[in-house]
Amino acid sequence: MAHTLRERADGLVLEPGDDGYDEARTVWNAMIDRRPRVIVRCATSHDVSEAVRYAAANDLPIGVRCGGHAISGHAVPEDGVMIDLRPMSTVTVDPVARRARAQGGALLGTLDRAAQAHGLATTAGNVSHTGVGGLTLGGGMGWLARRLGLACDNVTSFELVTASGEVLRADAGHHPDLFWALRGGGGNFGVVTEFEFDLSPEPGAALSAEFRLAADADAAATAMRRWRDLGVGVDRRATWNATIDGPNLSLGFVWVGDPVDGTALADRLDRQLSATGVQLERVVQPLTYLELQTREDDVEGHAWRRYWKGHYFTELGDSVIDAILARDAADLPNVSLQAYGGAIADVAAADTAFARRRTAYEFVAARKWEDPADDERFMAAARRYASTLDQYADGAYVNALSDDGAPGVRRAYPEPHLTRLSEIKRTYDPANRFHLNHNIAPATR
Repeated sequence: MAHTLRERADGLVLEPGDDGYDEARTVWNAMIDRRPRVIVRCATSHDVSEAVRYAAANDLPIGVRCGGHAISGHAVPEDGVMIDLRPMSTVTVDPVARRARAQGGALLGTLDRAAQAHGLATTAGNVSHTGVGGLTLGGGMGWLARRLGLACDNVTSFELVTASGEVLRADAGHHPDLFWALRGGGGNFGVVTEFEFDLSPEPGAALSAEFRLAADADAAATAMRRWRDLGVGVDRRATWNATIDGPNLSLGFVWVGDPVDGTALADRLDRQLSATGVQLERVVQPLTYLELQTREDDVEGHAWRRYWKGHYFTELGDSVIDAILARDAADLPNVSLQAYGGAIADVAAADTAFARRRTAYEFVAARKWEDPADDERFMAAARRYASTLDQYADGAYVNALSDDGAPGVRRAYPEPHLTRLSEIKRTYDPANRFHLNHNIAPATR
């Protein structure tokens, strides 16, 4: 019974009706309304071990919560054990060794602030209230990735609790198979209670360049092709990005580095786009790195119902651009495009579980709304729109999967990677205790 777990755990154990229970089960996507049998607000790795063992002894599903940003809401198990890592949220930095240790419940903003206090940084995502754990285990795209690699490329070691409740440290010299799998394989192999990251010098200057267009579809396509062409081989300090919000198209980039160089690049893009004759609104904004990392926090805030679909493109050909801009139907989701390449592609595909190193752009079609009566309408529209791009896609980002199931997992991982991940899963979680995720089933003998 849960009282035995209360006796053994250092942290708080919550059941339905307890104060704090409803807050603890509430996550970023307001569509998620599940009721765990017990929530363990873990204070230590020992608590995580006790929660895992309790779940196994009672044959209960396990969900793991950090930032709670996963669109699928896997962190909240119906009638299961929810391992809430948020009390384990400390980040410590060794500025001499240029290393950061982030507990499993730390948020990206905590990592960013702790590193920037010493003029250092590592790749983190674009919303500061995202969890370090979920982002990193799936790969970890961010504004520094083209220069420093993905978040998972900067991890030097993991501490985790396995399905048996054992605490392990995985790095290049200890459990190297597990170290490989955790760099992109998601939450399939255990509960990570600490990440150790390499840090790089980063003085903290950034710039955002946006060119907002008022144009018909043909003119928009011409402008988008010029934007794409200028982005080929661009300086690694720049990450090309584009958004479509209703009828509004924005083309630009984010620059992390000397803003003088970034402004010069913005001027080049301005000239290229202006030459098409489209009407442009230029918005070029110098930022600190910490301002950049928090500027989407309110936009991507809590309490919205959410759904999205994602693709990876190895090239952004004319036909892909035309398909993205073919938006004459109702209820369409917003679109974001973010460039990969640079240091991401420097890593061989076989070196980590994250394999999609040839990706040129990540595409996400996302919708948020408030009224539950709109759920099916908006979800169906997102599926229809994303399906028009299926023929051009080459895989998907595991962190962008929603209700894709096993086909989505096969899109995230090429067959050789999936086979290897399944073998490692059999070693560390043969009973598939950690299945509330974009699941990789253990290999069968």
